[in-house]
Amino acid sequence: MGFELEKLLRPHILQIKPYSSARDEYTGKVGIFLDANENPYGALTGEPFNRYPDPYQADIKEKLAPVKGVAKEQIFLGNGSDEAIDLLMRAFCVPGKDNIILLPPTYGMYEVSASINDIAIKRVNLTTDFQLRTSAILEAVDENSKIIFICSPNNPSGNKMDRNAIREIIQKFHGLVVVDEAYIDFSDEPSFTTELGHYPNLLVMQTFSKAWGLANLRIGMAFASEKIIRILNLIKPPYNISGLTQQKVLETLEKADQLEALVKEVMKERVMLVEALDDLSFVLECYPSHANFVLVKMDHAQKIYEYLIHEMIIVRDRSKVVLCEDCLRISVGTQEENTLLIEALTRYEPIIKNL
Repeated sequence: MGFELEKLLRPHILQIKPYSSARDEYTGKVGIFLDANENPYGALTGEPFNRYPDPYQADIKEKLAPVKGVAKEQIFLGNGSDEAIDLLMRAFCVPGKDNIILLPPTYGMYEVSASINDIAIKRVNLTTDFQLRTSAILEAVDENSKIIFICSPNNPSGNKMDRNAIREIIQKFHGLVVVDEAYIDFSDEPSFTTELGHYPNLLVMQTFSKAWGLANLRIGMAFASEKIIRILNLIKPPYNISGLTQQKVLETLEKADQLEALVKEVMKERVMLVEALDDLSFVLECYPSHANFVLVKMDHAQKIYEYLIHEMIIVRDRSKVVLCEDCLRISVGTQEENTLLIEALTRYEPIIKNL
């Protein structure tokens, strides 16, 4: 038995009649709009915020499709990747019955969303070098397993997952495999969007929050078959992305040719940051990174974290996360920020030696 979307979905989903907004019934941009109970006099800001935005973000998808090498019908845009995660669970997982498979250490919102939706969680820890335990993952699957989430490059470890291992899981699992590529722009690995045509049970998530620099706007991307994207559009809120956000994303896509240079600058700083961290006596290991951060194992990680907070340098303490004992996750900053970090750590080095 292969992947059968209709059987994987919660039984009632295909029977849902979606909310029909005013912009579903009339998609034109010119006319006297008396259909949506908007304020005809405009917004108090003086800007044209009084009209509802395009519920399906057609202009963005038109520009984004060639950038990503997919059809516009294969794109879902959400309020961050978190919206897509939540919608997938609501579409495919029966509360109190179905389960998802997580591969710790990994992005925390998968677990949060599952808990909110009353979805059971099966955990299969990664190896000590943060790779997939393919056989163990497939052995964990049961008849109620609906989604496997694979974060690659992984958060918080920063490494890319073995591509053949991901393929094997996609091929052998009859549910949905979500490959979360929030950090793909900082990796030398090609996106799994290039393989959507081979795998009907694959969904790839990306985001505008990292390389594109739009974290404040909260907009995530999901790429999958047209059938899966239709399901997400069926159950999403009607106006899930504001008109202002859509405008800013369109402006950003006009500058897509500048993204590569921006990413190269971050990656150059990543190399220099790792080299400087490796020179510190209390740093035990900088794990290989294909993201815009580095996971660093060090002596007395929690004390160093607290010291850096005192210095107004904020990193993430991951020392209580499985397989990340004594680790801090450090985002790659500007050259000046990275220099200040290393200077602060160097000042603390004599203190660490005496602990």
